[in-house]
Amino acid sequence: MTHEDTDEETHEGTGKPGRPHHRLILHGKAALDREVRKGVESLRDEGHRIGVRVTWEVGDAHRMAREARADGVDVVVAGGGDGTLNEVVHGLLEGGDEEGGDPGCAVGLVPLGTANDFATACGLPESPLDALRLVTSSPPCSIDVGRVNDRYFLNIATGGLGAEITSETSEDLKSLLGRLAYLLTGLTRFQDLRPVQGRLRAEGFEWEGSFLALAVGNGRRAGGGMDLFPEARLDDGRLQVLLVPELPVQRRVTTLTAFLQRGRRAVEDAMVVLASPWLEVSVPTGLHLNLDGEPIEGRSFRFEVDPGRLRLHLGADCPLLGRS
Repeated sequence: MTHEDTDEETHEGTGKPGRPHHRLILHGKAALDREVRKGVESLRDEGHRIGVRVTWEVGDAHRMAREARADGVDVVVAGGGDGTLNEVVHGLLEGGDEEGGDPGCAVGLVPLGTANDFATACGLPESPLDALRLVTSSPPCSIDVGRVNDRYFLNIATGGLGAEITSETSEDLKSLLGRLAYLLTGLTRFQDLRPVQGRLRAEGFEWEGSFLALAVGNGRRAGGGMDLFPEARLDDGRLQVLLVPELPVQRRVTTLTAFLQRGRRAVEDAMVVLASPWLEVSVPTGLHLNLDGEPIEGRSFRFEVDPGRLRLHLGADCPLLGRS
């Protein structure tokens, strides 16, 4: 399988009449995964029409998603981690015929990343075959999408220490140590930690001062399994916000180490939390943000939620849906 596969009969499969057209956008590292190949072959044998495109470099998944939308594909399946899913969603939503409207195709996910924070929180199957079966057998659910300026995210955006740790932790270290990789990176960064001066505004909320970390969530988990927003829902029209204000120097190491080890409950006495359909963040010196693994930077950010913007195959028992 290569990203140049274009022959519909050979590589997309004919499928049974009336069956939806699926296209799997697969991260290059998973191209030789036997379980993925078995899953695709099994569903094709059952009459499903499933094509495969394999990424080579950053930006391929974004481009391939746009091509799938233009080709009239019914379901685009992201095969990879949170970053691959982010690229696919961004490719489908940006520059559509109707700005703010339905992209015209649903989305599925086969979790093949290192952390798979979004997929794990949603209760998606780990097996590629089971994940593909869920996509082909369950109806899609309408979910909210987070947006900051002109970029989209499905799971969580982090700024400050959280963004630095996520961007600087290598894939090899994450594969070897899992969640502990973030802790190790964080410990090496503590000596360079500097609070960020900024101002935040949201629905019924204003705050100004210095902060160490900021997280804005549509989903629940980040950082290889930290449960940051246990009350988050993908269909409630709101974003969850967590802010860790500046701490006395003597508390920084112990508090942030506990935060990286145990997540939100470790800093509940120090954090500010709220829920709002929008959030404005102003940082005169600039701030790096990490959107589901995709970095952006700037001095002014407006977060908004686009209610029901995307149709995603999650299964009837997904804990992040309000009706569950």
